[in-house]
This record gives sequence, C-alpha cells and structure tokens, in this order.
Amino acid sequence: MTEQAGKRQWCANTDSPLRKLVSAIPDVLSTYWLSADGEAHRFLFISEQVQSLLGIAPDILRESADALFAAVHPDDVSAVRASIVESAAALTPWEYQARVKVKAGHYEWFEAHAVPERQGDGSTIWHGQYHNIQCYKDLEHTLREREAESAFQADFQKLIANLSTQFINLGFGTIDQCVTELLKTIGSFFEVDRAYLYEFSPDYRVMDNTHEWCSADVQPLIDDQRNVPTDDFEWWKCKINEMVSGNRVIFVEEIEQIPIGPERTMLEEQGVCSMFCVPVRVRGVVTGFFGVDSIRKRAWREDQADLLIIVSSLLSGALERNRLESELLNQSIRDPLTKLHNRRYLMPRLHEMLSRASRYGEPFALAMFDLDRFKQINDSIGHLGGDNCLRHFADILLEQTREADVVARFGGEEFVVAFSGISPAGVRRIVGRILCAVRNHDFVLEGQVVPLTVSAGVADISELDVVPTWPDPLIRLADDRLYAAKQAGRDCLVDALGVSRI
Repeated sequence: MTEQAGKRQWCANTDSPLRKLVSAIPDVLSTYWLSADGEAHRFLFISEQVQSLLGIAPDILRESADALFAAVHPDDVSAVRASIVESAAALTPWEYQARVKVKAGHYEWFEAHAVPERQGDGSTIWHGQYHNIQCYKDLEHTLREREAESAFQADFQKLIANLSTQFINLGFGTIDQCVTELLKTIGSFFEVDRAYLYEFSPDYRVMDNTHEWCSADVQPLIDDQRNVPTDDFEWWKCKINEMVSGNRVIFVEEIEQIPIGPERTMLEEQGVCSMFCVPVRVRGVVTGFFGVDSIRKRAWREDQADLLIIVSSLLSGALERNRLESELLNQSIRDPLTKLHNRRYLMPRLHEMLSRASRYGEPFALAMFDLDRFKQINDSIGHLGGDNCLRHFADILLEQTREADVVARFGGEEFVVAFSGISPAGVRRIVGRILCAVRNHDFVLEGQVVPLTVSAGVADISELDVVPTWPDPLIRLADDRLYAAKQAGRDCLVDALGVSRI
C-alpha cells in the first residue's frame, strides 16, 4: 500500500486519530465546495458537530449545502451568499457573522472563517470552521445596554440639573413660562406625545388642565380640559384617592385596562394609548398631577415611574416656592385687618390710571372715605369692636364697587376707591350707595348695635387743568372734599357739585 493510500484509509477510518481529534473540537470544521457557475454547492467534509449543534446530518450536507443555508436567518441569507461570491471572485478569506437556527429551534450567532482555493475546473473550495459566538454577542449586547443606560442616566441627570437651575433662578411671575418649558423638555426627552399639569380644587371635585405641551401633529386638549368635574368619573375618582392618600403613581399601559365607562370613552376619543400620572404635592398636600400620554403602543422603561417622580418633585418644589412668593407678595400689598389692598398697591395703580387718562382721555376719579366719629367708637366699644367695624365697612366697599375699581385701605379709618372708565355721575351714584349701605347696616358687637356713618370726598381728573404725572394733586383734592364733608355734618359726600346727602 502506498503512503497516500494509507493516509486516505487512516482518514476514512472512524476510529482514526484525526477523526478523534476533529470530534474533540467544539467548532464545526468543514471543506465547502461551490461550482464554477455557482449553481451547485456541498460540503466535501463537515465535522459531526453540525449534527449536535444544528441538528443537520453531515451526510445530507455532503450531498447539498442547501440544508445549512436554510438554517440561516432569513434576514442574513442574501448577505451570506453575497459574501461567499465576493470571496470566490477575489480569492480572499471568507469571514462572516450570521444567525443560524440551532437544534433547539432558536437562532444563535455563528462566525465563519475559511480560506478559498480555486480548483482546476473553476470551482472553489473553502477550508475553515464555524464558531458559535452567541456568548460574545450576549456580552456585547449587555455592554451596549449598560453603555446606553449610563448615557441615558447622565443625560437625565443633566436635564434635571438644568431644569433645577432654571427654577432656582425663577423670577416672580414667570412660573407659567417655566412650567411650559419643563413640559416641553420632559416630553421631548421621553419621546411622549403629550405632557401636562392639572390642578385640583381643594375638595378634588374639579380638575383644571393649567399647562400642556404636545408633540408635532398632536391635537392639544387643554381648551377642553378646563374646570372638569370629577363626580361622573368613578374609576378616576378612585385613582385620585390613590394619588392623594397613597402618593401613588397611576400607570395605564393600555387603555383597554380601564373599565368601560366615561373615562375610557374620553381617552379613546383623545387617541390616548397609554399614560402616566404622578401626584404633585405642595406643602405636603396633593394639589394636582403631572402626566404624560402616548398615542401609540410603546415599551416604557421599568423605572419610568421613578424618573417621573423626580420630575414631579422638581415641579412641586417650584410651585411651592411660587405659592410662597405669591403669599408674601400678597401680604405686602394687603392690609392684614381688612384684606383690602394697601397704599403700596394703590399708588402704582393710580399711576397707571393717570397714564391712561393722559394718553387716551380715559375717565378717572378718586373717592376717599372716612368713618365718622371713629375715635368715639373705639373709646366706647374698644379697639376690637373698632376693628370689627373696619372689616364690615371693607366688605360693603367690595360689595358696592365694580371688579375694575381699586379698593384700598389708605390708613387708619380712611379708605380709597379709584374709579376708571366711568362718568362723574356714575361715581356719585356708587358713592351714594356706599353711604346708604353703611347707614342701613347693623354693626353688631356682642349683641350691641353700633351706629355708624361715613363721609366721602370725590375728585375727578377732569377737574384738573392738566393730567398730573403724580397722583398727589388728585388725592389732595379728594382729601380736601372729605374734610368739607366732615365740616358739613358728616354722613354725606362732597364732589364738584358740592354737598350731597343721600
């Protein structure tokens, strides 16, 4: 027997050392043959591992390689074939990664390495191996996920830091603009279709959509969601209670999860597919909720609720600060006893009225009131009784004047009402009604009726030769006429027509 024949017999023997060595290698070793015209292909040799890995018998592949190509993922087949043709044309090593269906029935990633060799008849054979790289793909996927998650968390922290800076530097009166900007930023970051803020009434029976952001081509809802009663929404009232009592985040993954009723009908009409609602707390009390909607099915992050809670907390802090600043400002421009505006608020409004009178000739008048014999009232019933009279008189002023009028406590027992856009005759009628209302009102303290009247002096801007730049001339004229009303016997008004007793 020749040496070559011996080698062939050694390789053919299933118990030969070479066969045993090949069977011990976990990869699939092969010699793949492709005809010159590319119409036929088969494996001249392929190791037994193809049976255990892919469930394909080697004998089948020695007849035709079609069975192995049929196991390649449909999305990868055309690219695999093209890479083989390219390797054959250039006689360059064939290296490729593709998904192949394994014996268990699912796809796993394999990597092929083979060296081509042209044959005399123009066909090509590749000597190489197929290596399962699924574990590396899983690791790569995990690393990419971690990298993407790290980038996401970094971007989110940066976003929150920027929003926090905006709210820290929030100027008074700009809260609406800042909230709208927050909704836009959060809506874009999470790629939702709507982001919004609702405010509850103190009894939670009414909710009001105060701010809203919508992505492009999404219909705004804010105009239809103002002062919405909640009594007819039983399911939603239960969710409101969960937000209020349990600080719960409301997550609706699919609208079909909501019981059939008015809430589901409304959300379906709005095109909402899924939603998150997070309670907003101010001074420990749930005053509303911040939410996001999606009008398409989507996969939410597992920690989506936690991230939205962070946003809601930021929003709660900004709203709480704004409310505190509003209260402080209100206290600075309100009289603590009567709750009317004080002189600090009055003077800028008088400047505005003077400006409109100067530019547009808008009518403008000032009435000063003083409670008659108020010192005697304090001396007889005490300062608490006097304070009670002042509060009741303030209520009468608010009842008898218009919303457009500025009503203020000027100091002590003196009050001022600034009228705009009304004739002198109209002012006289209103002031007259005030005097009558005071005269006919029972000022009662501890069962004792306190008789009380008031005097008034009225000055109209038309009485001055020119519109002054400061309100002092008009205030001085009204004060002089108030003094004249006192001198005329009190319980009357004095204006350009003289003394009038109503």
